[in-house]
Amino acid sequence: MSGKITERKKVLFIDRDGVIVKETQVDSFEKIEYIPHVFEALREIRRRSDYLFVMVSNQDGVGTPAFPYEDYIGPATRIFETLGGEGIIFDDVNIDFSLPEDNSPMRKPSTGMIDGYRSDEYDMSKSFVIGDRFTDMELARNMNCRGFLLNGPEGEVPKDLEDTIVLRTSSWLDIASYLLSDESMKHRCAEINRNTKETEISLSIDIDGTGEGRIETKIPFFDHMLDQVVRHSRFDAKGEVKGDLDVDFHHTVEDVALALGSAVLTALGDKRGIERYGFEVLMMDDTVATCAIDFSSRPEFIFDVEFTFPYIGSFPTELVRHFFRSFSSAARCNLYLSARKGGDSHHTAEALFKAFARAMRKAVKRIPGDDRVQSTKGVL
Repeated sequence: MSGKITERKKVLFIDRDGVIVKETQVDSFEKIEYIPHVFEALREIRRRSDYLFVMVSNQDGVGTPAFPYEDYIGPATRIFETLGGEGIIFDDVNIDFSLPEDNSPMRKPSTGMIDGYRSDEYDMSKSFVIGDRFTDMELARNMNCRGFLLNGPEGEVPKDLEDTIVLRTSSWLDIASYLLSDESMKHRCAEINRNTKETEISLSIDIDGTGEGRIETKIPFFDHMLDQVVRHSRFDAKGEVKGDLDVDFHHTVEDVALALGSAVLTALGDKRGIERYGFEVLMMDDTVATCAIDFSSRPEFIFDVEFTFPYIGSFPTELVRHFFRSFSSAARCNLYLSARKGGDSHHTAEALFKAFARAMRKAVKRIPGDDRVQSTKGVL
């Protein structure tokens, strides 16, 4: 009678600084700053796969006057407690405190810390190192496994590491997508170039961003409104716009809205796993704005707003309506906007843009563990 075949275990060897928390000497609680999407990605990998989580980290000179152990242990414990609270448990932790000049066999890229995984119990051919340095990828090569280079150094990958690195990325979501074979988890970005006789627009957005970047049109009030969209949607955005401002603002406002709507539509892909609907009521001093949005692929626009004055500085208030109508058309979404009558026109416009951004942020949010399309039709 043949014995039972035991499947060999797969391992994720995960660095800490630059991978889980921002790269720095974390010697105080104030310096703990987590990498975007690390919780979302690791939680899903942990929940939906059978990889072991093994931390492998160099912490230079812990125990020396420059980095006392008591300064290290408090933040380190807090990091693990926070990860644990998110359902992210490490099966093994390996930390080396040596300095580079010590030439310790335990220090990455040497394999001393994890040589115990070189046994028939573990399958290195299906295991990965996740790190932010080429030395982490050297560790992967030395362990006969492969690597994900996350937020790695600029420049070309050394020739001897090309076969080791399976993915070079700036996003944890891309790593989770690869490991789970789930395209719906990928980082959602888009670039749009729109050139006409009236405008030239180059726009990139990242709807899984943190609200950084700027779209510059050289229309001061409009730029101010676009800043609100970026900040409150938490989309990262970068845009350069050249418009026929010598004619008026109309073409620039319209084409920016069309480009932004097209970019959002592209970034959402087949819309699997998103909330689809977003709603916000936002008060700003003397006005209240309401926005509802549905990424239904059926453009419909309702605008129940009356401005007190026809201009905000030199900006025609009628272009606020035109911006949102154009966005709805390009993004193929239902969009409803309303505001209290009689409010300051600047406040009314700003409240509308903020409510729109925050409603959109809710609508594009992923539902954890659910990659279905939010429609009984099965498609949007």
